[in-house]
Amino acid sequence: MTKQRYQNPNIGDTVRLLLTTYNSNNRVDLDSVSEVNIYTLDPTEVTDANPDGRRLVQTFTGASIVKVSGTLGEYYVDAELTSNLYTIGDYIDSWVCVYRGQETIQENGWRIYPDLFIATPIPIVYDFQFRFRPNRIRKGSKRYLIVEVEPNVPNISDLKRYYLNLAVSAPLKIYIEMACVDCMPQESDLRMVVDGDPITYRENCRAYYMLDTSEMDCGEFYVSFEMECGESLYVTEKQILQIFE
Repeated sequence: MTKQRYQNPNIGDTVRLLLTTYNSNNRVDLDSVSEVNIYTLDPTEVTDANPDGRRLVQTFTGASIVKVSGTLGEYYVDAELTSNLYTIGDYIDSWVCVYRGQETIQENGWRIYPDLFIATPIPIVYDFQFRFRPNRIRKGSKRYLIVEVEPNVPNISDLKRYYLNLAVSAPLKIYIEMACVDCMPQESDLRMVVDGDPITYRENCRAYYMLDTSEMDCGEFYVSFEMECGESLYVTEKQILQIFE
C-alpha cells in the first residue's frame, strides 16, 4: 500500500515522500535535487556529535527522484519499507536541494507505526464524522478544502487510536454537484462538478483537496465524501458549499 509520510505507514508499505518548493509564496522549480537521504533516529547512536542519533538507512539519487510533470516545484521519492532496512520508529527524509546555484537542506520528520492488527468476534460497526472548511468561497479563488475525518467511537484509548489510524489510511473521495434549482437540470450527473476524485494529499486525520472555482457558476453546491474502511463504505450526507461573486 502506498501512503504519504503522515498516513501512519507500516512495514511493508511504500511511503511517498513529497517535497513542494516555493519562493515568496510562489511555486518554483529547483535547479536540481542531488539526493534524498533517509535517516532513522536511533537512541543508541546519540552522542555529542550526533544529538538526535541519526543513522543513514537509504539514499536516493538520480532517476529515483521524481519531478512531477506539469506542476511547478513538486518532487517525490517512493521508499519501500522493507523489513531488512526499516523498523518501527522515527525517521527523517533529508533533501539536498540546489536553487539558483546555492545548496540547501530540507528535512521532514515522520514515523513508522506498528501494524493495526485487531481480532474481534463482531464486525466493525462504528461510524465517522466528516467536516470541511471553508464552506464559502469567492468565485475565481483556488483554495484547498480541508476535510477532517473523526471516528465516532467510545472514548476508550486503544479503540480510539485504532479507529483514528484507520481514518488516516482509508481511501477518501470527494463529490461536488450544483444544488438543483429551477433553471438547472434535475439529473445529478449534469450538475456534477467533481465526480469521485480521490483526495490523496493526507495529513493524519485531515485531507486537502485543491478546488479551482474559476470555471464554476455562482450558487450553492452539495459536497459529499466517500471513504472505504474495512468491509464498509461510508457515504456522507450532502453538505453545502457556497460560491459567490
